[in-house]
Amino acid sequence: MARTDEHGAGPETADAVRWHALGPDAVLARLGSDAAQGLTGEEARARATRFGPNEIREGRQRGRLAMLAAQFADVMILLLIGAAILSGVIGELADTLVILAIVVLNAVIGFAQEARAARAVAALRRLAAPTAVALRDGHPDHLPADRLVPGDIVLIEAGNAIPADLRLLEAAGLQLGEASLTGESVPVVKHVAAAPDDQPLAERHGMAYKGTVVLNGRGRGVVVATGMATELGRIAAMLETAAAPRTPLQQRLAVFGRQIAIAAILICALIFGIGLLRGEAPLLMLLTALSLAVAAIPEALPAVVTVLLALGASRMARAQALIRRLPAVETLGSVTTICSDKTGTLTLNDMRLTEVWAGGQRQPVAALGGHAPLLRALLLCNDIAVDETAHAIGDPTEIALWRAAADAGLDRGREAALTPRVAELPFDSARRRMTTVHRDGNRFVAYTKGAPEAVLPLCATMTTGQGVAALDPEPIALAAAQMAEDGLRVLAIAQGVRNAMPSGDALAELEQELTFLGLVGLIDPPRPEARAAVATCRAAGIRPVMITGDHPVTARAIARALGIVGDGGDVITGRELQSLDDPALARRVREASVFARVDPSEKIRIVTALQANGEIVAMTGDGVNDAPALAHADIGVAMGRGGTDVAREAASLVLLDDNFATIVAAVREGRRIYDNVRKFVRFVVACNSAEIWAIFLAPFFGLPVPLVPIQILWINLVTDGLPGLALAAEPGEPDIMSRPPRPPREGLFDNGMLWDVFWSGLVMAAITLFTEAGALRLGDTHWQTMVFTVLTFVQMWQVMAIRSSRASLFTQGLLSNRPLLGAIGLTFALQMAVIYTPGLNGAFNAAPLTAAELAVCVLASSLIFILLELVKWVRRLRARRRQAA
Repeated sequence: MARTDEHGAGPETADAVRWHALGPDAVLARLGSDAAQGLTGEEARARATRFGPNEIREGRQRGRLAMLAAQFADVMILLLIGAAILSGVIGELADTLVILAIVVLNAVIGFAQEARAARAVAALRRLAAPTAVALRDGHPDHLPADRLVPGDIVLIEAGNAIPADLRLLEAAGLQLGEASLTGESVPVVKHVAAAPDDQPLAERHGMAYKGTVVLNGRGRGVVVATGMATELGRIAAMLETAAAPRTPLQQRLAVFGRQIAIAAILICALIFGIGLLRGEAPLLMLLTALSLAVAAIPEALPAVVTVLLALGASRMARAQALIRRLPAVETLGSVTTICSDKTGTLTLNDMRLTEVWAGGQRQPVAALGGHAPLLRALLLCNDIAVDETAHAIGDPTEIALWRAAADAGLDRGREAALTPRVAELPFDSARRRMTTVHRDGNRFVAYTKGAPEAVLPLCATMTTGQGVAALDPEPIALAAAQMAEDGLRVLAIAQGVRNAMPSGDALAELEQELTFLGLVGLIDPPRPEARAAVATCRAAGIRPVMITGDHPVTARAIARALGIVGDGGDVITGRELQSLDDPALARRVREASVFARVDPSEKIRIVTALQANGEIVAMTGDGVNDAPALAHADIGVAMGRGGTDVAREAASLVLLDDNFATIVAAVREGRRIYDNVRKFVRFVVACNSAEIWAIFLAPFFGLPVPLVPIQILWINLVTDGLPGLALAAEPGEPDIMSRPPRPPREGLFDNGMLWDVFWSGLVMAAITLFTEAGALRLGDTHWQTMVFTVLTFVQMWQVMAIRSSRASLFTQGLLSNRPLLGAIGLTFALQMAVIYTPGLNGAFNAAPLTAAELAVCVLASSLIFILLELVKWVRRLRARRRQAA
């Protein structure tokens, strides 16, 4: 329970006390805490109010006002505002008001997009927040690390990240990695003794600092500083605010944006010059050129792409795949190899006893009931613990043995009372067996279990259907080999009976002249969904690779059951891995898809060898030793349930359900997101180029300027906004996991997209100009409103057609992307309001269209949709012909 010190003071801050120089009791007294009970919930809440959350504050973020003001900082926007003011000065007040209204609306939309991106990214950070185990009211409580307060008692073990600055109270084999704080890579051995007051930070062995990691051992510490009061917080406070790095995709888009901005400004300057030469009003041409430049420059592309990536990452989190770094979303689309642990990822991590060999024959587990001595051995030669809810805690293999015996009707408590354990010879890697000794009346029974090759040499007899006979090891060895070939983990079970209990070193005599009882076969079954996920990987051009510490025979059997390898699949063992140099290993990994008896520290060699062959590697891991391989892989994938904090910190992707199928689902989602980014870019750039082409080419065909500045700004506002963002909701195309991985160096406009953007923009401009020319030739006084409407509608038709580069919209279905359908409907309604609302149409230099004129606009603009669908049909036809050939 919480208490105050002898002066009645509450917990002191890190600034007031040199905690490393005080002993544990003195620290607890100053902090008003109790090593066995921790804080009460009430006291913890009070301290949370006093000290605030345990988090490192980020660099100063732009406030909402600054974020809004930044929307007006663009040079082109400022020029447009200046032109609007100039219009007002010369008496064109209506133009001034409408232009300023559109500029403000555009800024509000930009502000909303930036704020939404910030919120989405912040939500992802909250999902990734670390946790800690602290004593509250005397009980261990798993809670978010940001809820820790000074005085909390925190339990730590290997794999944990230290959640706050701790004064250690217990340290059992505790070693910390403090490189993040001190720069020293050597593990630091920790103890609880006080250090001199002037001891440098790197030598304060009784302290554990926030941001460091537990490499070995376990311990207990009391929180002495949180948040910005920690040593890590002090360092953070010294750093200058730095902007978050842009993703590679954002960087490419920013370069592209600058290039197109230069081109747009040059073209707009040319349009301005041509207009002047034709005798157009200088102010009109200035406003037109500036409006066109604003509309043509995709300055919001990087911000919008951040929104798309963040929204996609949030969707992935709901599907149990937590993206910790946004660039990983891009990389997922390029993954060519997924290296996965077996246990818990490809399998259920639920060991089960499925077969026995007893009485001379192989039998299903249901036959165990007829072998009472074997059942008792499984139940008693076992170190599991059973809690009050009948939940077993311990080694998964031993839990499986206990469960099989319990299912056969044996009660562990009753059997342990009748034959209590009096001694044991524990398992170790050299003996490869364990033995427990039990008193049974006036005699002692020893039960031994272990690897068949470690147990059989100790046996002299065996049980048969007719009783006990001399041991015949050949059929037993053959049965063990066959069971192992089927992917089972095989244990041999034996017993020995003694009338007297040996003492001291003579206990090993109990493992002599044993009676063989039988073999048991256990398996961690493959996840039901894993085989389908592996097949999906192969169809997507992704090679699944299994890495396990299991026996090669077991590894091959599981891999064969999942479809990772065929009957003759190659398996590389850890011993063989060590014998290969790097070039030789790079050659071997081209064919091998299973690695067995591999130490986690060797994973990084596997990753490096695959990358040397040009593979883009996703690597799973859960332990501290996995962290280097996770960091080295192109996509590090950590386990969210069974993984350590260190592994999660090193990873780009965290599986919240530890399931291989979730990795495959994440790859699918990554491909979908990248596809949608490309679709958005294609849509925006083609639309912007259509506006430029229409105004640039009009003079060459003897046509007047098709649009006034306000109309250009309006089109840019309603078409680049909602319809473009609604593409984020576009579902993945049916063949998304049938295509090969995207080459990592592939440009955004590769695979013909640049050509598609060019010709579709040109066609949309041509449709606009043909509408203008036709209306003028017919003497239609509403020609400019028709051009205005056609250029708006043609972009809506285009966005429907480019939802897929191959599949027809009629195959996809109009309702398969409801947000996009709603955005198109809203854009249509807004355009109708501008045309038909009195007063508003005058502000936009528009006039109400007749039904015939509106029908012409709809039909003319639909030509781009028809043409794009025809192009897709030709592509599908060619693809079928290639497949047939």
